[in-house]
Amino acid sequence: MMAVNRYRLKHLAKSGQRGAKLAEWLLARTDKLLGVVLLGNNLLNAASASLLTVVTFRLFGANELAMTMATLSVTFLILVFSEVTPKVIGASYPDRIASASSFVLVPLLKVFYPVVWFINLFVHGLLRLTRLTPPDGGHGNTMGVEELRSLLTESGSFLPAAHRTMLVNLFDLENLTVDDVMRHRGEIEAIDLNAGPEEIVHHLQTSHHAHLPVYRDELNEVLGIVNVRRALARQGEEPLQPDEFVEALKAPYFVPSGTPLLTQLGHFQNNRQSMGLVVDEYGELLGLVTVEDVLEEIVGEFAGVSPLPTRYWQVEADGSYLVDGAASLRELNRKLGLDFPADEARTLNGLILEYLEAMPEVGVTIKIASHPVEIIQIAGRKVKTARIQPIPTPLH
Repeated sequence: MMAVNRYRLKHLAKSGQRGAKLAEWLLARTDKLLGVVLLGNNLLNAASASLLTVVTFRLFGANELAMTMATLSVTFLILVFSEVTPKVIGASYPDRIASASSFVLVPLLKVFYPVVWFINLFVHGLLRLTRLTPPDGGHGNTMGVEELRSLLTESGSFLPAAHRTMLVNLFDLENLTVDDVMRHRGEIEAIDLNAGPEEIVHHLQTSHHAHLPVYRDELNEVLGIVNVRRALARQGEEPLQPDEFVEALKAPYFVPSGTPLLTQLGHFQNNRQSMGLVVDEYGELLGLVTVEDVLEEIVGEFAGVSPLPTRYWQVEADGSYLVDGAASLRELNRKLGLDFPADEARTLNGLILEYLEAMPEVGVTIKIASHPVEIIQIAGRKVKTARIQPIPTPLH
């Protein structure tokens, strides 16, 4: 009864199994269940010991040798047939035996209820004296997020690996914000309204995105979001009219920096949006986040439609990685099996600058999470390219 899987038992009870319902009813009253089980157990053990003693005395007489033989015999028989063997079987097949034994235990509890109640009266009094209060039935078996995560991790063959990974990733969304998955400002593809009509049309025709931000002068001045396919369909053969183009723009949807991913997923759904512009407390544009970015954290990366390379690294002949400084630390850790700290810095460039605490120089090598990281190329004050060496395998 105590080894039974409570959640499987609950499932069987909901499916209509009578034995599972009785077992669940008994487990909700642990004190009474233990009372009736131990009452019957001790009564039978004491009765069997007394009976064997009487039989031994009648056969061999009341002497010390007979008493010793009777004690050893009854101890052996009780341990093998009454204690160890039944408990091993019960622990091996708890679900099956718990349901079957409930048909016996429930009537016994009703018959011996006055005795069980009287015993539990002293038990509860003793618990109050020692200031120990047992939890209410069932409440001690609830699971938190970490317990659920461990349960999923150890589910093994009972759950497909892909499903298990998605569920674990779903729990991780609580610890992630839009800043962790957004496309940073410098990587945003957008249309400048000050460009000529021909250049805007060419940008629309060559873009591999469904929606693009439209701005004037600088990215902080976003006027709206253009639906690329609809804009091209309206264009036809006529020259682009800037006024009509601006009127057809969809109002931009702004997302505060630091918004939890799980919360933002709900906002996307409630507001019927698929793309948001991440801004800080001063209204400065930090990046762009889409529904796809959030879903990729759950189900993994989608196959992009763009023919351009989406990876920020390449594997060299010596096993090292040549990595773009703008690469996301979370993506590097996930795809390359690294263990770079991603608490403060978001990109490889930011992590290197955090460790250097100085302006980067070509040829400088630092060790981060046991990985030698060499600066290969810089652009301005940023690390453009770096080489990450794998951790050397120790020789045995």
